[in-house]
Amino acid sequence: MVGQCLRLHRQIGLRLEVSYGVQAGEQAAALAMHFDQGRDYPRAVRYRQQAAQTALRRYAYQEAIGHLSRGLELLATLPETPDRAQQELDLLLALGSALIAARGSSAPEVEQTYTRARVLCAQIGETPQLFATLAGLRQLYFNRGVLPTARELGEQLHRLAQCTADPMHRLQAHYALGITLFYLGDFATARTQCEQGIVGIDPAALPAQGLYYGAAPGVGCLAIAAHTLWCLGYPAQALRRGQEALALAQMLAHPYSLVFAANYTALLHHRCRDAPAVQAQAEALLALATVQEFPLWVGIGTFWRGWVLAMQGQVTAGLAQMHQGMTGAVATGQTLGRPFCLVPLAEALGHTDQVAEGLRLLAEALEELEAGGQSYLLAEAYRLQGVLLLQQAVPEPAQAEACFQQALAIARRQQAKSWELRAAMNLSQLWQHQGKRAEAYKLLAPIYGWFTEGFDTADLQEAKGLLEDLGS
Repeated sequence: MVGQCLRLHRQIGLRLEVSYGVQAGEQAAALAMHFDQGRDYPRAVRYRQQAAQTALRRYAYQEAIGHLSRGLELLATLPETPDRAQQELDLLLALGSALIAARGSSAPEVEQTYTRARVLCAQIGETPQLFATLAGLRQLYFNRGVLPTARELGEQLHRLAQCTADPMHRLQAHYALGITLFYLGDFATARTQCEQGIVGIDPAALPAQGLYYGAAPGVGCLAIAAHTLWCLGYPAQALRRGQEALALAQMLAHPYSLVFAANYTALLHHRCRDAPAVQAQAEALLALATVQEFPLWVGIGTFWRGWVLAMQGQVTAGLAQMHQGMTGAVATGQTLGRPFCLVPLAEALGHTDQVAEGLRLLAEALEELEAGGQSYLLAEAYRLQGVLLLQQAVPEPAQAEACFQQALAIARRQQAKSWELRAAMNLSQLWQHQGKRAEAYKLLAPIYGWFTEGFDTADLQEAKGLLEDLGS
């Protein structure tokens, strides 16, 4: 009876294969099922792979994971040959893409998938798929906060890209290095990498990249370029780049790129202290991430929505959502995101007079930022620590000044004029209250005078008002 069922499924599969002809790929899921049940595993694997590719094009990531996982199980039953190794590598790279979207780029399954892919690349020898493999590993280590390894892999990608004529590889390499350098606090070099990538954006060629690298690298270059510009003191240019990232993601209609762009645009508006704009992006991010079942981005979207609520005075609900969002994001293995969340959370706590808890979270954030080499947020974390020290029932001006001076030193080392301006404003306000008006003016005036744009932003308007007060 069992043998009869096997033969029947195999015969149905063969007849359907002939009947569909060149359109067999469109019915890959049905063919895979019949050949799987008929134990014609070579054909079953081939059609599982085709069905997965169809699912990926529809962004049906869970469906793709099912097909690819089953394909790998069946492939393991076949004799070990060079062709089998190549087919396994193909399946693994497609699986890695789906896993990144569905479970987060730091999930243990992602690590297992790309680690095995790297072993196969070494076994097969020279293969163009080494690039995709290293790109997946870089994303894994980056999101786990292992930035030195992520940078090393980014540099390997850059070297590989220089040896090929593939412009998409060059774009991906620029993005990989750009985002890693940004989080390391090397804003000027990160900007150069991203701008070099932006020059090579070809919208017609980008959708396929989104299948393998999470966010499309062109969207990534634009989004990170926006943040480097803001840090370096060009807020107007930063907002324009941020809008370009959103526009490109919308043109591609690629869900993962859309949530990525929405998150970094929300963060950019947070930098500009524009809560309504943060809210708009947070709601768009959360809605799409929920529909697509992206756990990392559901967490991040929830976090941003909570921050807005807290700033609007809905303290209990806002802080609860911020904690919920941070917990959800970190649960995906996203170690990099924890200090990213802790600093705005401490900021919100300071706005709600929960100063002691804010200082506790800032101490955790600073420890994690310094331990992981994540210098991108160090200046702001120290500045905010100084602000909260002054908000205590018994203020600590000497310690607060030390924090502001530390923030200034870091910002100057990073050429981060926007962070420098914020720290200088806080220190100038402290000196003003201590009667050191001349010193305060002398500190702030040249920093404010350096800026050539963004005079409608909250920071520059506040700095202008403070200077007028100090000079009167």
